Amino acid sequence: MHLAALLLTLIGWQQPAGTPPSAPIATREVSGYVIGPQDQLAITVYDEPNLTNRYRVDDGGFISFPLISRIAAAGLTITEFEDRLRATLANGYIRNPQVRVDVEQYRSRSVVVTGAVRAPQKLTMTGNSMTLLDALALAGSPTAEASNEVIVTRRPAKAATPDDVEEIRVNRRDLELGRSGREVVLRDGDIVNVPSAQRFYVDGQVRSPGPFVLDPGMTVQQAIALAGGLSERGSDRGIVVRRLIKGKMTDVDVKLDDKVQAGDTVVIRQRYF
Repeated sequence: MHLAALLLTLIGWQQPAGTPPSAPIATREVSGYVIGPQDQLAITVYDEPNLTNRYRVDDGGFISFPLISRIAAAGLTITEFEDRLRATLANGYIRNPQVRVDVEQYRSRSVVVTGAVRAPQKLTMTGNSMTLLDALALAGSPTAEASNEVIVTRRPAKAATPDDVEEIRVNRRDLELGRSGREVVLRDGDIVNVPSAQRFYVDGQVRSPGPFVLDPGMTVQQAIALAGGLSERGSDRGIVVRRLIKGKMTDVDVKLDDKVQAGDTVVIRQRYF
């Protein structure tokens, strides 16, 4: 019997019920990940099944480990904690211990989802990654008032000042349909904001006049298409936009490739024969 197993028997340590003595299955995280409170660690001590188990990091940053009582984990990278645990076990408990540490649940990493979603909240990243679509789904998905643009704000890895942030802007519709060209993987501390939609109006000779959600960069031609296109009497000439300029509602002559602004009313005139 190994010395570790003998000591465990003498002190009456019992493996928690329902926990297999074999090494738990966990996804190997990069060695530079910094362990935090409430992370669940899967620790394997090879040839020591009574030590191999799942361990939760408490709010103080420690885990309770057989033979050595409590050992600090929070604030250390996985590699640093492996080295610390290995050195502690080698100090009178196990000869040449071989230790592996995996993070099974990431309780210390989180993102915040705000804005026009059904359940704005702070989300715990329980896996080794979370995509933007995952976060939106967990927040109850965007409401009917949501903009099609989603903004992810994050601090760069080498931020020079506390105000040094970067923004990632994604068209939600393109993301949902897989047309964005990339999958946005969130990082710890990211803030996902779904702003309320900016709107514009189309009036006059179109098939479906009314209010519509403004997509960034939308042209007058795209706005007309969104309103169902021109009616039988509609004309694509002499189009004006009623726009608030310096507090005064003003009619502005526009072309089909001009950009629509929030609050605009695009007026389509009747075609004369």
